[in-house]
Amino acid sequence: MKAINWIAWISAAVAAVIILLACISLLIGKGILGFNHAVNFFQAANSFLLLAIAMFIVAKKCECKNDK
Repeated sequence: MKAINWIAWISAAVAAVIILLACISLLIGKGILGFNHAVNFFQAANSFLLLAIAMFIVAKKCECKNDK
């Protein structure tokens, strides 16, 4: 389950970086990495955050199941 936790943390970190890029894009008023609208950044970050949450839930459920 450590691998799932690592992947979940990496996914959450990628989402945080994408959100920071969106904030920078909004501040400078120009697109970054080919994204012209900040909404595209937040949609991508949303996917990574959902993946991280799902993996954390799976890891927690498997830990509880193994304890019994």
